[in-house]
Amino acid sequence: MTSALSVPVTPESGVPLAQRKLAYLLPALIALGYLAAAVALTWRLWADPNSAMVAGNPTDNDLFAWFMRYAATAVLHGHFPALITTSMNVPTGINLMWNTSLLLPAIFLTPVTALAGPQASLTVLVTVGFAGSAASMFYLLRRLRVSLAAAAIGGAVYGFSPALLHAAVGHYNLQFAVLLPLIIDAGLRLYTSDTSAWRSGIWLGLLVTAQLLISEELLFGTAIAAALVTSVLAASRPRMAAARARHTARGLLVAIGVVLVLAGWPLWVQFFGPLTQHGSSFIPNFYENDVAGFVVPSSAQFLHTAASAAAAARYQGGTSEYVAYLGFPLLFILACVAVAFWRHLAVRAAAVTFIVFAVLSLGGRLLLNGHEYPNIPLPWALLSHLPIIESALPNRLSIFVDGAAAVLLACGIDLARKRLGNSPPAVGLVALAVAVTLASLLPRPLPESPAAGLPTGWNAAFSALHLRPSATVLVIPVPTATLTGALRWQAESGDRISLIGGYFQGPAFNGHAYIDGNGFPPLAAYLNDLYSGNVALTSPSTSQARSTLAQWDPAAVVAAAGSRPALRAYLVGLLGPPTLSTGDMLVWRHLVASG
Repeated sequence: MTSALSVPVTPESGVPLAQRKLAYLLPALIALGYLAAAVALTWRLWADPNSAMVAGNPTDNDLFAWFMRYAATAVLHGHFPALITTSMNVPTGINLMWNTSLLLPAIFLTPVTALAGPQASLTVLVTVGFAGSAASMFYLLRRLRVSLAAAAIGGAVYGFSPALLHAAVGHYNLQFAVLLPLIIDAGLRLYTSDTSAWRSGIWLGLLVTAQLLISEELLFGTAIAAALVTSVLAASRPRMAAARARHTARGLLVAIGVVLVLAGWPLWVQFFGPLTQHGSSFIPNFYENDVAGFVVPSSAQFLHTAASAAAAARYQGGTSEYVAYLGFPLLFILACVAVAFWRHLAVRAAAVTFIVFAVLSLGGRLLLNGHEYPNIPLPWALLSHLPIIESALPNRLSIFVDGAAAVLLACGIDLARKRLGNSPPAVGLVALAVAVTLASLLPRPLPESPAAGLPTGWNAAFSALHLRPSATVLVIPVPTATLTGALRWQAESGDRISLIGGYFQGPAFNGHAYIDGNGFPPLAAYLNDLYSGNVALTSPSTSQARSTLAQWDPAAVVAAAGSRPALRAYLVGLLGPPTLSTGDMLVWRHLVASG
């Protein structure tokens, strides 16, 4: 990395050999420390890794468990997961590239899923997400020649940041932010290093491809961050930018070539294959950061009050989207660092990135203490209608705000020590400021709740059915975005069936993206109402119900209706006596040939 981007710290010349040897060992010990902290944060999950999930977002947890099982089943049968599948939402199916399918991690975690179940794989993933994100930021900071101690602190601030802490509540694709600092480093290396354009481009292309198959949303944010940092560098060092333009362009072309070779087919399927979509499936101007959220800690932080926790719980996006918090101490220190050390290029680039992402994360209209001010438009309003950007949620850019904050803090620690000197009062002042900041960010262990276990009789029912692989099955309750039990049951059992219904993003009749796509017929809602014990019911006519069944064309109906007399009575009236009753499960087969 060029000296222009580096933070001036004490050179290694003159350092005793024993200390230099220790310097090679310490990064490994720091990485182990991150892992230990991640295990401490997730210990409630590790107490029962087969079934314990992060509390607060059961539907998304069930969906990710389903995706883990789907990928593992494909790999165990000798092929990659199909990108268009009718394993969910038969007969239309879903496009995995428009969904949070976590393809790459799910493939790599196939052995864990096969041996211990999908929830254990998710527990591994969230633990590695914390430790790996911290370690990758530590690596980036050391590449910027930040001191070992400051880099360790910066890595922890990013890897265990409030944004990643809240993303762990069911948003595994966002919480696994390991590759983001590595992509930024690869881009900087391409721009500032004399390393071969081929080698740098290949490495960047591999990282981008991997992130593409983890979370395109985070890849989009990383591209913005890289553009911002590069712009600051070019504006600050125009001669260097001109001299490096050809080398950088060659490397970028190599990276693009690698991405097209490795991910060209998934991208084609996404944008030109079946079930393509446009627009966002979420309400506009809903998932945006509340300005107060930057300083109001939730109950996920050790240092919070009952009032602050209650205020955070009122956030309109829910717990998993409450990602803005940074705290007064960190914000104050970051402001001081930016003002005092603006002339240092690394500080300037990080500060600009921090400010831009913080403003963009506020969405299209100002939200303050839960009150929206529609007459105060914000920059995101100008971008939110553009292709690709329209499907992103602005509040999630907080992950990049936290990354920029980690860089600013780490650089600020070294620069402050250099300016103030090594006198005990100066060292004590820096240490106190860092301690107060870290205390305000200290997370509590993640809360856990048990995942829904298999209903009594589930395994016996499917053993008796002897269905062909991928046979269409109507499981009741019908899986939807708000009732995901069937997804969890299939994920846990590993039964190779195609589910009617599901929880997914898909195109409606007009190609616009919606949760659950074009929606489900009234029969699905009525069956789920009966299952849930709702009293105000609107029943479809018998002819409508049978017409829907004919369209679904299931090989079998499997209903968790044994303890729900109203649902049982309706199904018996519609389908006749069940073929099999075992435990809580009622089973009808031979509605069509099961093969």
